[in-house]
Amino acid sequence: MSPIPRTTKALVLRKSPAERKPAYHDAIVEEQPIPALKPGEVLVKISAAAFNHRDLWIRKGLYPRIAMGSTLGADGAGTVIASADAADPLLKQRVFLTPMWGWDSDPNGPESQYGTLGGSSFPLLGTFAEYVVVPRAEVVLTPSYLTDVQIAAWPLAGLTAWRALMGLARVEAGHNVLITGIGGGVALTALQLCVAMGAAVYVTSGSPDKIGRAVALGAKGGASYKDANWPAQIAAQVKANTPGRPALDAVLDSGGAEIMTRVGAHLKLGGRVVCYGMTAGPTIAMTMREVMRGQQLLGTFMGSRADLDAATAFLAAHKIVPVVSAVLPGLAAAERGFEMMQTGAQFGKIVVKIGGGESKANL
Repeated sequence: MSPIPRTTKALVLRKSPAERKPAYHDAIVEEQPIPALKPGEVLVKISAAAFNHRDLWIRKGLYPRIAMGSTLGADGAGTVIASADAADPLLKQRVFLTPMWGWDSDPNGPESQYGTLGGSSFPLLGTFAEYVVVPRAEVVLTPSYLTDVQIAAWPLAGLTAWRALMGLARVEAGHNVLITGIGGGVALTALQLCVAMGAAVYVTSGSPDKIGRAVALGAKGGASYKDANWPAQIAAQVKANTPGRPALDAVLDSGGAEIMTRVGAHLKLGGRVVCYGMTAGPTIAMTMREVMRGQQLLGTFMGSRADLDAATAFLAAHKIVPVVSAVLPGLAAAERGFEMMQTGAQFGKIVVKIGGGESKANL
């Protein structure tokens, strides 16, 4: 095995100049020392790391517990190249990093101090780096059929979508599910999971092309949220496809604002709306009509390690391949990823290849 490196290049968060308004912190590639391995730790050579909108919000100063000088990135995959235990069975294994720490298995929330990788004061590490030292308990074996670029697009989006669908929306085969804002990582992953479990999926987007691509991935239909009557369009599609089940069972939403009042008339009694973002507005309106229909509004954020393990097992069993929108060549190209997220034009995850290439899937 090659000698263990002493330094790593990393994409580091640095405070923007005070005169830059609105604030937009810098993301700079810097050389940093690699800490010595402690008992229970492994060194992972990262070959692919993926963006999340969280990374953009951190640069805008719109996220809690931002830590200047920390490495960005919550999603990363690579190979374990060293361990504090010379006989560690993880050595030379392809893995991806758990994107969060501190949440073991409680279905309601974290049991201890909880944090997400990248740009944060806890844990103080990120995946946009050539090498990362992590506790061996915080890596997961990569399914053999996926490349590192593909699995790097999975962890945060997969975990968020799984808990939202399985833990909160309680989606089952035969259910009708609406997913708003198709094109982002969580929404697309949720679409793939729903299709694999036999649910009928409908989507919204401002782009007809994205709706068409979602249909190609298995969605039954969709509507543009730019149309004032988009809820009625979705309802008509549901009734046409499943006349014996004419209402939506669940909605997975990233917009917030008026989602409850817009879909309530087309959501079954006791139906659930699960929200994981509020890009359309910082509040969600709910009226007595939704209350009298027993409809539920549930907020969600990521999930537990038990959720991640279950989601990854489902991913592998159904041979799901995460959707990758673009692959950028190295940390120096990361700024292009932030620019792409600013436009919102991507369909799937934006991934950076690191370290001169990616490990291949075992097909």
